[in-house]
Parts: sequence; C-alpha cells; structure tokens
Amino acid sequence: MRRRELLAGATGLAGAAALGLPARVSARSLSPAGGLDAVLYGAPPGAAPVALPALRAAVTKARACFQAARYDHLHRGLAGLLATAAATRDHADGPDAHIAGALLADAYITASHFMIKLNDDQLAWATADRAVQAAEAAGDPLVLADARRAVATVLRRTGRPGMARDLLLATAGQIEPGGDATAERLSMYGTLLQVAAYTAAVDGDRHAAREYITEAKAAADRLGHDANHRFTAFGPTNVALYQVSIAQVLGDSGTAIEHAKALDPAAIPTAERRGRYWIDVARAYHQWGRPEACYKALRTAERAAPAEVRYRPPVHRMTEDLLRADNRNALPGLRAFAARVGVPA
Repeated sequence: MRRRELLAGATGLAGAAALGLPARVSARSLSPAGGLDAVLYGAPPGAAPVALPALRAAVTKARACFQAARYDHLHRGLAGLLATAAATRDHADGPDAHIAGALLADAYITASHFMIKLNDDQLAWATADRAVQAAEAAGDPLVLADARRAVATVLRRTGRPGMARDLLLATAGQIEPGGDATAERLSMYGTLLQVAAYTAAVDGDRHAAREYITEAKAAADRLGHDANHRFTAFGPTNVALYQVSIAQVLGDSGTAIEHAKALDPAAIPTAERRGRYWIDVARAYHQWGRPEACYKALRTAERAAPAEVRYRPPVHRMTEDLLRADNRNALPGLRAFAARVGVPA
C-alpha cells in the first residue's frame, strides 16, 4: 500500500474541516494511517487551541462522517482534528479542561473506529488507549465506557476475546441503568452488551452470546425506539443487526439470513451500519457457498455506503474469491465492481 503524507496544510481546525479526497480514490492507494501515525508518534504538529464550541462542532462532524461512511473526509481531516483537540485540552483549565478532554477522547474513539475499518490494529489500539486516558482525565463515565468499547474491539481483533468480553461486561456493570436512567446511559449500556455478545460469538460461546444479546434487546426495548445517543445508533434495529452478525460469525449462515430478512434495512439509522448489514449478509451467503446472492448483497452494500465496500478487507477477500470462481462470467459487472473497490481483476 502506497503511503502518502497528508499532514501538510492539515494541522489545526482548518485542516480538519478540509476533510476530503477525490471521490474515486481506492482504499489501496491511501496511507493506512491518514497522517495519524505522525500525530501520535512524530514531531508535534504545532496546532493551536480553539474555542470549545468550534472543537465540539468539528468532533461532531467527524463522528457524523464516520457514521455516514464518509471515510474520504475522515482520512484527510482526522490528523488535524486530533492535533487541535489535544492542543485545546492542554491549554484549557477548570471545567473547560474536562469538556475539552471528553471531546479529545471522542476524537480518538473516532480515529480508532476508522483504523479498524482500514484493518490497522496497531493504530486502532494506540488511539483507543489514548481515548481511555483522555476520558479518565475528563471524568465522563459514558465517554470512558465508549473508549473502553474501542479498546475491547481491538482486544477481540488481536486474539484476546476473553479479555475483551471481561472489559465490556465490567464497564457495563459500572454504568448499569437504574429506573431513572437517561436515554444516553441506556444506549451505551445496551451497546456494550451487544458488542459483548458479538465478542462471545467470536470466541465460540453460543450460550453467552445469546445471554448478552437478550440483555441488549431488553435495553433497546426499554429505550423504545431507534436512536443515536452518544453516536451509538442503538435501538431495536441495531440489536437485530447484531443478531445477523452473531449468527454469521458462529457459522449459522441460514440463521443469519433469517435474521436479515426479518430486518428492514431502511430502518437502520446510519449509512455505516447499513453497509455493515449488507456486508454481513454477503459474508453469510459467501460462507454458505452462494456466490450470486453474495455478489448481489455486495452491490447493495455499495449503493448503501460506497466507501464501506471500498475500504473493508472482508469485501476485498470476498471479491477476490468471486473473481476466482466466476469462470463463466455468470456475475455481470463483477470486474467493474472489483476495480471500484480496488481489487485487481
């Protein structure tokens, strides 16, 4: 993968607001770090602090870009945003320091999620760990819970699902909602449980996966509707989406498809999750040995969230398998699709 230095002209909030790349740039031609490695480990970029409302707006925009699967915007802007958020936190005092710290943690959480999309576990770990540090200093329990969720995701991806599950359950216990819980607390609590359920499935523990997703569903039913509190996209629809993912990772392809058919994709609250839904459907069909249905789901994922299919390694692997198997050109447009997602035909 060809690396590219993207920090030039991108430090400070102005650089973060510039978020964008040419529309058809392949993920394989992009720097996997988007300049984050230089911000984390290189020379200080010299960003200046900004007013808290401006920082909050920029962090909110970054998280919205992630949920909209606008990874082109994120790629150009995250490095500058992190530098600016860190400078703002470092120059703040009193209550403003706690607010700026929570915003910095949110920015690191977004960076960690994005690095996971790019399959860069090292930078996902580094940014998730810094998110935890910033959240602990800020003293916001829900931001800290979100940061620990990012850490747990990297733990799961790097072969430590048991440790990831323990972290998720301990964190959920710390924010367990009482009778007067806010929608934000319910959403974060349910999110931790559904991620714990998926983590248990990755670890092959069917019983625990079923137990945790049932608890997550209870939290979603209590919330009563699909929402996006604390950027969780949590609600009954998102729990159903996780049921698809859990069945797929357990190897229950038919069950995954049954769950998927019972879910209205239009009800999924964000483009990133809609793309993820269709990719999970494609993975289930691929696992089931049904290439036509797999390819159809991938094309639908592309329409729902084009960058999600351009960036995701599982999509690249499925596309490579489809290309090898399509000896009779039975999948119209496959080679053009492969070119769009950066897989050589």
